[in-house]
Amino acid sequence: MRLIIVSNRLPLTAARQGSGVELKRSIGGLSTGLSSYLESYERASQRFEEKLWIGWAGPGLAEGDPELLRRFAEHEAHPVFLSEESIENFYQGFCNKTIWPLFHFFPGYARFESAYWPDYIRINERFAQAVLEKARPGDSVWIHDYHLMLLPELLRRERPGLSIGFFLHIPFPSFEIFRLLPGRWREAILRGMLGANLIGFHTYDYTQAFLRCVLRLLGYEHRLGRILADSRLIKVDTFPMGIDFDRFQETALGEAAREEKRKVLAAARKRKILLSVDRLDYTKGILQRLQGFEDFLEKNPSWRKRVNLILVLVPSRIGIELYDEMKRSIDENIGRINGRFGSPDWTPVLYEYRAKSLVELTALYSAADAALITPLRDGMNLIAKEYLASREDETGVLILSEMAGASQELGEALLVNPYSREEISEAIRSALEMSESDQIARNRPMRRRLQDFTIFRWADDFLTKLAEAGLEQQKQDAVFLSAADRGRVLLDFRQARRRLLLLDYDGTLVPLVRRIGEASPRPELVLLLGKLASLPNTETVVVSGRPREILDRWLGGLPLALVAEHGAWHRRVGDEWRPLKPLKAEWKKSLKPLLQVHVDRLPGSFVEEKEFSLAWHYRAAAPELAQVRMKELLDDLVQWTAKAEIQVLQGNKVVELRNASLSKADAALSIVAKNPYDFILAIGDDSTDEDLFRGLPGNAYSMRIGEAPTLARFNLRSYLDALDLLKDMAKALPIDPV
Repeated sequence: MRLIIVSNRLPLTAARQGSGVELKRSIGGLSTGLSSYLESYERASQRFEEKLWIGWAGPGLAEGDPELLRRFAEHEAHPVFLSEESIENFYQGFCNKTIWPLFHFFPGYARFESAYWPDYIRINERFAQAVLEKARPGDSVWIHDYHLMLLPELLRRERPGLSIGFFLHIPFPSFEIFRLLPGRWREAILRGMLGANLIGFHTYDYTQAFLRCVLRLLGYEHRLGRILADSRLIKVDTFPMGIDFDRFQETALGEAAREEKRKVLAAARKRKILLSVDRLDYTKGILQRLQGFEDFLEKNPSWRKRVNLILVLVPSRIGIELYDEMKRSIDENIGRINGRFGSPDWTPVLYEYRAKSLVELTALYSAADAALITPLRDGMNLIAKEYLASREDETGVLILSEMAGASQELGEALLVNPYSREEISEAIRSALEMSESDQIARNRPMRRRLQDFTIFRWADDFLTKLAEAGLEQQKQDAVFLSAADRGRVLLDFRQARRRLLLLDYDGTLVPLVRRIGEASPRPELVLLLGKLASLPNTETVVVSGRPREILDRWLGGLPLALVAEHGAWHRRVGDEWRPLKPLKAEWKKSLKPLLQVHVDRLPGSFVEEKEFSLAWHYRAAAPELAQVRMKELLDDLVQWTAKAEIQVLQGNKVVELRNASLSKADAALSIVAKNPYDFILAIGDDSTDEDLFRGLPGNAYSMRIGEAPTLARFNLRSYLDALDLLKDMAKALPIDPV
């Protein structure tokens, strides 16, 4: 059993060196963190015998190069080769110009170019092909980040039983932001992610934002982070990513870092050091950070010449106009601050535009009196955690943006609104003036937390939950009709002397729709029902909550029996509609106005009036508000119907009122009593069908669509499974000649 990690980039970057290939470790929090996890044999080998990493090999490499493949294979890596044209629209385009700004709450920077989307699909399909070539039964696939949000569903289509995890390392936006994506794109992204067994986010807020988008756009509700989509269980949970705490602490304590730290302190000339390390990106709030420092120097003249801001920027997306403009603006702001406050013997902002080695970084972390980390929006931000891990003496002050995912774990830091230069300025003053005892009191619990929740704990927690999700899915699968049981049903059907089929309509023969008038049967369904009704010694009955007029219009021309309004009306083949029992409808006059009040309070809801029942439908309404209004209606109905012979039923996005003596069970019993059937099959999808199942003989085959607890003997995954079973029954016997 293997762990297959899939990400946009491999942890190794390849470059041609003469006739050979040189591999270098890729830079990045994900690559560094997961590589540490996989290289730790004790941790990584607990669950998996082998590991494999699949990702893009990098630009300018020839596909099929045996030397290149051999070198990657030595490091348990499998490269995916992509053309420069695909990369332009996929990576530079959709990933970095659409998803990155939108998911970081910068919709004004997002570009919605139609040319980007086909290449995003194509690259995800290319990755799917690479995974499917390598995946074996029993493997677990762990997919990472926004580049591959379609990949889980693509894999699920080809390998339904594959264990798939997906983790998003950037924020997931609110519904109001996410919905800015074109409708086809946003639904495909959500469905793509839902192809996983387990979906992980860094913070609870991102998790809840995703769940809300799934509810609002796809209509899938969740229960404690569990989504049931097409009878498949998806778990959504929060997993704050940690770091390799010991690695940073040990490196900071090493002689190389200590020597580098001495150089930093010597250059500082006993001045306080305020450190800022970040990748060049508009999401990092670097300009606001500089403005906050400028405000601090302006309001606190006593601190001039006594502090340096060391600003380390790692180059990113060079050549992209937006980033080039931002770099120029940063340079101008640094020049202005240094020109305004600097002197021949003091430069306020010391600026380095390059990547730093681990030794250099930990030396800076351990030398800095305070770290200024104020992104405008960040999925996690591991730099904040790295700074604390490098402070073995537990001193130093962390100034952290409340918009960073890490802020939810590091509440003892000085949290600031990154858009407020005043808050940043005040936090800098507080940090520089904080006593050493206060620093330790703040840092000790944060360091202990980081020591407990490392990158290893994060990965282990996710993979443990992924395994549990797989087991839970297996338990759920056990309640559904198995292949063996299905075969037994078909065999009994063929061998029976007299057969009865009792079929619900909505949700059983057709999918549930937002508007009730859109559920008319397709020609294929009419043909299927006609075949079933024409089988010898077989009576087919559609038992529906629909009014008889609609059933007549849709199915009246077929040689089958119809039951309308959950048993209020019954029509045998070639006969007239007849009431099953005397019923009263006067109660509707007093209750319909109450339902209408709730229609007025919930846009998208409506009242359907039938002869002996009323139904308040809310499938087309906003789901969150609908849940509130539905509960309010039920509370009101409890008072109105307490002394009346009225039954209140909760169906699928509908609240129905009917005579208490009315049920599908009565209709079923009236049919069953007339003939000695030795094969009975009943299929339904909601609580009204439980009456039907309850009224059947013990040897009848009863089936409910979906996972819900039921009196039925079996569950079916969807209406499609019901249709497939009925199609096989239609083929099982010769049709009576007309």
